[in-house]
Amino acid sequence: MAPLRFSANLSWLFPELPGLPARLSAASSAGFEAAEVAFPYAEPPEALARAVREAGLRLVLINTPPGDQEKGEMGLGAVPGRQAAFREGLEQAVLYAKALDCPRIHLMAGRVPQGADRTAVRSEMEAVFLENLRHAAGVLAQENLVGLLEPINTRITDPRYFLDTPQQVAAILQKVGRPNLKLQMDIFHWQIMDGNLTGNIREFLPIVGHVQVAQVPGRGEPDSPGELNFPYLFELLEDEGYKGFVGCEYRPQGDTIEGLRWLRLYWDRQGRPQAGH
Repeated sequence: MAPLRFSANLSWLFPELPGLPARLSAASSAGFEAAEVAFPYAEPPEALARAVREAGLRLVLINTPPGDQEKGEMGLGAVPGRQAAFREGLEQAVLYAKALDCPRIHLMAGRVPQGADRTAVRSEMEAVFLENLRHAAGVLAQENLVGLLEPINTRITDPRYFLDTPQQVAAILQKVGRPNLKLQMDIFHWQIMDGNLTGNIREFLPIVGHVQVAQVPGRGEPDSPGELNFPYLFELLEDEGYKGFVGCEYRPQGDTIEGLRWLRLYWDRQGRPQAGH
């Protein structure tokens, strides 16, 4: 039973530090071996790749570009009429993934149009998404990359996001039928939408390509007050044989380093030497 491997989500952790290079260095100093970042596109890929190397980290996940955020876009994969923009964004993401030696790209589905009824537009949006995913799977396969689909809760985080449950994503993945497309499991979102984490983890883990964690409902550190028993969930992931990374995608409740007590305790239990020790 192998211990879990954790990646620092630098879109969330170390918010007190300006820019990705500083956050990469801080993550390395904190003992992380890997990092992930939602949108790396403000930095030139070569400069960012150099910062990753200098920090001695692996970058394990990026997202496709969100689209026009001023117009409320948060991904384009399932948005009718935005197929060309999705494919342009995919090419940009692949360019960055290759430069950064990053093996996974979260293919963001996007939001139900403002004012639209989710049920009424679901079939049209799914048809667009399936078309884009088949295209994306071919592009990613040429570069030996994995595409991820993430359900996001529509109760707290994003009421209009198209993907909201693991069941919906699993059905879409089955329809696409491409082995290099996987499910991204954010335990925070899964708990809010469906609960039943033990059953859902056991059912869907075979198609999971990446895991992310945060406490519910405050989206803080795993050991912050909330609904979830993370020592149990981490043991469950170990027992089920999860071999990928667990992304720390939470909002620090105070200083990021002080808030990593839970991770240092996990590493202590595994007998892992810690940075600076």
